[in-house]
Amino acid sequence: MGLKRRLDAEDGDVRQAGASVAMWRRRLLEDINLDDLAGLDTAQRRARLEKVIGHILSREGPVLSTRERAMLIRRIVDEALGLGVLEPLLDDPTVTEIMVNGPDSVYVERGGRITRTDLAFASEAQLYQTIDRVVAQVNRRVDESSPMVDARLPSGERVNVIVPPLSLVGPVLTIRRFPRAYRMDELVALGSLDAPTADLLAAFVRARFNIVITGGTGTGKTTFLNALSGLVPGGERIITIEDSAELQLQQEHVVRLESRPPNIEGEGSISIRDLVRNALRMRPDRVIVGEVRGAETLDMLQAMNTGHDGSLVTVHANSAEDAVHRLETLASMSEVKIPYEAVRDQINNAVDAIVHLDRSADGSRRIAEVAAVVSGRREAIRAESVLRFVREPLGPDRVVRGRFEHRPLPVRLADRLRHAGEAVPVPFLPGETP
Repeated sequence: MGLKRRLDAEDGDVRQAGASVAMWRRRLLEDINLDDLAGLDTAQRRARLEKVIGHILSREGPVLSTRERAMLIRRIVDEALGLGVLEPLLDDPTVTEIMVNGPDSVYVERGGRITRTDLAFASEAQLYQTIDRVVAQVNRRVDESSPMVDARLPSGERVNVIVPPLSLVGPVLTIRRFPRAYRMDELVALGSLDAPTADLLAAFVRARFNIVITGGTGTGKTTFLNALSGLVPGGERIITIEDSAELQLQQEHVVRLESRPPNIEGEGSISIRDLVRNALRMRPDRVIVGEVRGAETLDMLQAMNTGHDGSLVTVHANSAEDAVHRLETLASMSEVKIPYEAVRDQINNAVDAIVHLDRSADGSRRIAEVAAVVSGRREAIRAESVLRFVREPLGPDRVVRGRFEHRPLPVRLADRLRHAGEAVPVPFLPGETP
């Protein structure tokens, strides 16, 4: 159902009363002095526009109830200032993903579950206007000659657009919301991990272990990376590198770097790899990479092997074991041709622990496995699990339940923790039965 039709249904046939959102938006833009809005923040702009359109409706508009008038004003301002139909979803903190599959199909993700909304665009042209408004903010365009675009809204949301002829269902817009910064104790309370595992990971971070966070799409890698980075002691110089800046570190000395896509002419791109190389010249104590997915993996491994201990990175993988092979594959994508044995040694020497995340059938996200890399130089890569989430059979309520199963930490890693002044949590003590 289109926006105008929904206004009819929800607000006493507003459109039949003569209230066209597009028409009043044009009247608003005719009356407002855009120069007056330049120095205002978003909230002030919205308040100014609501005041102006209120005066216009009082003079020229139809007779509406208070509720109808308030909703119409909001729709008009949303169209003039924000993303129109999508503004209510962007204002909803429970929505983590917005998926527009053509003008008549809008889905959202809440709590890990995808549901269809009753929102829709009035036409494909209105959807294209919204898309143009998004990509214009980052000096990009989308059309048949450039049918795919990645962008980021000023408020931090990550946006992907793909349009015909590549999309057969019309323009497709996907907005990933800026994740809230959770602390590790909050993730424990949510059941994403248990307290002993949180203590172990905190000890890993303080002892400057290099940690790889893995998982599939939507498993919460960025959220967990943010929580884990919050355990880094203050006073260290931290450099974060991301495709779209999402991390919200609370430490004082943080330098945030963000890659840049090519411009309209296909030039000027700055890759994650460029930023990793540059970060090593910036005297970092720790380097945190939002995700490695290509040749920059080799540069990151070399950084971990050359004095930048305590680094954190995420990678797409289906298990902790798969993460090791994925790192090997990604590192081999570099134009620097090095033997397989050398890549294997880089991983053995660089990676200390792997944290694998999983999203369950009920939408819950949690740690599925923590593995310690125990292999050394000239050895095949071996990772031993020290924690696994063991699921119970799924019941009628379709809620995933289970327990965290602990195993002793390998002696070499336990000794490293002790030498760094960190205690090994009891369930992970070598030689002890959990």
